[in-house]
Amino acid sequence: MSDPWRGKCYWLVGASEGLGRALAERLSAAGATLYLSARNADRLQELADALPGPAVVAPLDLRDAATVAKAFARIDRPLDGMIFCAGLYEPLDAAHWDADAVEAMCDVNFTGAARVLGQAVPAMLAQGRGHIVLIGSLAGLVGLPRSIGYGASKAGVIHMAESLRADLPDAIKVQVINPGFIKTRLTDKNDFKMPFILSAEDAAARTVRLMERGRFRGYYPWRFAALFRAARLLPDWLYFRLV
Repeated sequence: MSDPWRGKCYWLVGASEGLGRALAERLSAAGATLYLSARNADRLQELADALPGPAVVAPLDLRDAATVAKAFARIDRPLDGMIFCAGLYEPLDAAHWDADAVEAMCDVNFTGAARVLGQAVPAMLAQGRGHIVLIGSLAGLVGLPRSIGYGASKAGVIHMAESLRADLPDAIKVQVINPGFIKTRLTDKNDFKMPFILSAEDAAARTVRLMERGRFRGYYPWRFAALFRAARLLPDWLYFRLV
């Protein structure tokens, strides 16, 4: 795993918890230099101090474009890639609509990604190369119960990745990776059984393998993902009866 990452510089947004933290640990061990971003500067510094490789803390608030720009300004070398895996999640259904929670999920998960890309994409175009990795979700593939806000925001991330792939030159590789359930403080909010749930460390290993393979679109775990991909082919009357 070491050769593809040794000496590379990646901006990891959403690094303080869950999948992002596990990715930081894995990529650092493989030889990458990391710029770590999230809201909690103390957690980021704790992570940076524990990593085996070089890491720079660049805190930001994804709902504030000025802090995103300030974090990006801390990157003082050519950027090989960026990974957006920040996420906000509240289980909500339409009967219990929480306007503030829905707005926050959309603003962090989707618009936050747009703010980060607004810094990274021009820089990569200027240098003529790069690697953009957006972490979507299987929940973004189809409408699901109790997914108001979260599923829509992840669907937006997937669509944005598709547009980037269509627009950008081949020298800037774009990937969207869609995991299922990952054991984190976010999924701890769920009060239902989560099939095929993965540890953050397992999810990070799968994410890195997909990044190394380089395909535009990735999913895991594959059996769970197959259900979601098949659901997109069902007629509406059947799909909504099933869910």
